[in-house]
This record gives sequence, C-alpha cells and structure tokens, in this order.
Amino acid sequence: MPDQERTADVSPQATIGDGTKVWHLAQVREDAVVGPGCVVGRGAYIGTGVRVGARSKIQNYALVYEPAELGEGVFVGPAAVLTNDHFPRAVSPDGSAKSAHDWTPVGVTVREGASIGAGAVCVAPVTVGRWALVAAGAVVIRDVPDFALVVGNPARRVGWVGRTGEQLVRDGDRWVCPGTGEQYEEIDDVLVEVGGSS
Repeated sequence: MPDQERTADVSPQATIGDGTKVWHLAQVREDAVVGPGCVVGRGAYIGTGVRVGARSKIQNYALVYEPAELGEGVFVGPAAVLTNDHFPRAVSPDGSAKSAHDWTPVGVTVREGASIGAGAVCVAPVTVGRWALVAAGAVVIRDVPDFALVVGNPARRVGWVGRTGEQLVRDGDRWVCPGTGEQYEEIDDVLVEVGGSS
C-alpha cells in the first residue's frame, strides 16, 4: 500500500477499483464501490453503499453521503457536500437520540462528466446532469440539466457548458464550444448535442 494510503480508513467491505488512489485520512465506508482510476482526496468521505464511476475525482474534504451515485468522470471539488437527509435532526420529537432506523436516506445522483465546484452543496434528492457544471459555493436544490452551468444560492442556470467545461457561445441558432467546436441545440430548455445523443 502506498504511503499516502496508510492513514486512510477503507472498509474491508468496500470495493476499490484498479489504479484508484485513496489519500490520507479519507474514509470509504462499507459496501461503497469506487471504480478504477479514481482519486479520493485527503479527508474525503465516501458513505456506505455509495457508487463512484471510473476516473472520477473526489477532492480533499468532500463529503459524499449515501446513497449517492456518481457516474464516470465525475469531479467533486474540495469541501463539497452531497447530502442525504430531507429532515435533518439529532433527536426525535420526544427528545431521544435519533438512530439510523428513524429516517430514510435519500441520495444525490451526479451523471457522467459533471463537476461539482469547491464548497458547493447538493441537497438530496437532486440529479446533476451529464457534463453539467455546478459553480463553487452553489447550493443545488433542484435538478440540473445536462450541460447546464448553475451558480448561486439557490443555484440557477446562467448558461451552458461543453465537455471541456468552457461556457458555450451562441452562434445563430446553435451553441458552440470554443475549445472543441462541438455544436449543440437548445430545445425547450434542454441542450442536445448536434449529431449526438440527447
């Protein structure tokens, strides 16, 4: 085991893919599945049964609570939080300590290639669409469409991004990635790749 992984707390019941690096003080809980080629940063938390797709990056001190599901190539920035409780309370109405049996966790889903910026909070249950970009510090309380750029609290769409993460520019009736030249069409507030799948 590499030196950086010696202080990590990885459950024997977790599955870690080939080539994945788990850094100092990170915790990966029981039944979590982290795909191949991932990076789990210092102090990050991956909850029980969480699924993380191949080549994803969970940056330092990010908290990914169960039952979150992350697609391939997902980026979760430093200190970002994916929550799991509709009605968070430490105690029940009678004052007794709340136990795991007193609530039902709900998850955040992050689709392929999407990025969650540093310090952002995704309040479950929400879905962040493919290749979407949640800006640093945003608070996501509604689903984010594919390729959307969302900012603020609560997060709102302010533009579209391509696979490179660059903001798309309008060219006539299409949106174009300045980095790759890929083209998209906006149909009823949904962005679709021209010649690609929606």
